[in-house]
Amino acid sequence: MRARDFRRLAWTHLHGNWGTMALCTLIYSLIIGACAALAIFFVGGLAAILLGGAFLLGLAVLVLTTARGVAPRIEQLFDGFRNYASALALSLLIWIFTFLWTLLFFIPGIIMSYAYSMSWFILADDPNIPANEARKRSIEMMRGNKWRLFCLDFSFIGWILLSILTFGILLFWIMPYMQTARAEFYQDLLAQEYAAREAMNASQAAQAEPEQAESEQAESAANETETDEEPHND
Repeated sequence: MRARDFRRLAWTHLHGNWGTMALCTLIYSLIIGACAALAIFFVGGLAAILLGGAFLLGLAVLVLTTARGVAPRIEQLFDGFRNYASALALSLLIWIFTFLWTLLFFIPGIIMSYAYSMSWFILADDPNIPANEARKRSIEMMRGNKWRLFCLDFSFIGWILLSILTFGILLFWIMPYMQTARAEFYQDLLAQEYAAREAMNASQAAQAEPEQAESEQAESAANETETDEEPHND
């Protein structure tokens, strides 16, 4: 699938849900923006750290719900607080590892941010998975797919530039559009994983059939030999 395919799917699933998603984006922006405004004080930076992960997980729940054809609900924005410890741990892990990669050079930091990009969807899908395991699974899923996701993100450049004419107001609709398209991308990766797993199972089954047939033939031959060797009573 190409970038336009993910955009088309996202647009279709957002039909009738634009208002809800824009309102959720506004609420998220106001809360995180308030934390950023208070960043000069210790409490602002601490609040951003403590709240950021839970809200990012809530946003992942929202866009995944939308991408799967179910109407999102505003209260889902706060679903991340139900798995607060994992959300906080994942947020810290992604920030630390991305920062360390950025120390090497700016480009590796960007590349690894794409490697970690599916972590929130993975945690939203499986709340019981450890935060670091979600990060590692994202790395595996994105192997060979980082450029595809970059192209998807870059395809929204026109919309982002257009938002400048609305003094950024249009971003409250563009951001849900972008994130839902990313959720569609995640869905496609899941489908690829499922197809690869099914193909592997089919291959293993095909290899096992001749071995099973040979085993059955050998067992049958052994039984016939034993029958021939039994003594006959006159």
